[in-house]
Amino acid sequence: MTVKRQRLPDASQDEGRLLTERLRTLKQRTGLSLAALATVTPFSKSTWHRYLNGDQFPPRAAVVALARLANADPGPLLALWDSAARAQADAAATMKRPPAPPAVVRRPRRLRRPSRAVVALAAMAATVAVTAGAADVLDPDHAAATRTAASCHGGDCQGELPTSETCDRDARTESSVTEGAEAVLLRFSPSCATVWSELRTHAGGPREISIRSGQDELSAQYPGHRSDGYSSPMLAAPDPRGAQACAEVAGKPACTALPR
Repeated sequence: MTVKRQRLPDASQDEGRLLTERLRTLKQRTGLSLAALATVTPFSKSTWHRYLNGDQFPPRAAVVALARLANADPGPLLALWDSAARAQADAAATMKRPPAPPAVVRRPRRLRRPSRAVVALAAMAATVAVTAGAADVLDPDHAAATRTAASCHGGDCQGELPTSETCDRDARTESSVTEGAEAVLLRFSPSCATVWSELRTHAGGPREISIRSGQDELSAQYPGHRSDGYSSPMLAAPDPRGAQACAEVAGKPACTALPR
């Protein structure tokens, strides 16, 4: 799975600049304005503006759509897109490597006999722990709620998959659209304060799944194996208003309507 982010890392700048130049050339060849592009593709006017300015890495579907509108062979352009996407993923992986942990110097300490006050506090803490454990047994709903608490919230979830962060446990469907054998759902998690797109299909094949909210857009591409994922990354959103879920399977795009 390849996740596209807002900005290209330094390692993919050369490929990204060249891809942007080729897209601008195709856009001029079509003779269409940004507003006109928005009416004949699943991407908004502001989204096309970011793609053509190099402010945001375009999804594969946008590259194919623009090539077709310009009556151009998408093959060479997609080869360039693949190269830029690989460079972006490699650079992102390098940036995410955690730094080496600092060395910890441990100094020997003299053991002291605990005071009566410390012993009393320890006994009180043990009593509280036992009481809390008993409360979980007597109130299983409370224990379940604690175990299923969201592991991230808002911006901390952005770019992650909902299943990896338990955000799908309280998710609800806000809107959906059906195209043939595929259904695209806009999903919202109140506990995580995130939205994402979910694809439900019985067919295999490559697929791209994206989510938009305001000026933000994230998408994920899957090569087509049935075991691959069926959701986009998450976007931080306090509510689902203004969010739109999209997916493309076998070259057929579908997007949900904007919630009111």
